[in-house]
Amino acid sequence: MKLRFLYSTSPGGSCPTLYETDDGRIVVQGSALTDAEALDQLRDVLDGETAVVVPRELLAGFDPKA
Repeated sequence: MKLRFLYSTSPGGSCPTLYETDDGRIVVQGSALTDAEALDQLRDVLDGETAVVVPRELLAGFDPKA
């Protein structure tokens, strides 16, 4: 799988960051959600899935047409 950088709100280019895979899916790089109470509230988490925390600005600033 190849990733293409899309957008980041981090000046250093680390997380949070959005990428697109070569088959059109979106990958989100962010801090792992570790709060036990919040993790218990997630629904239908399958094996191999995880949750990451990203600031609202990352999604609000992303322009999929760019």
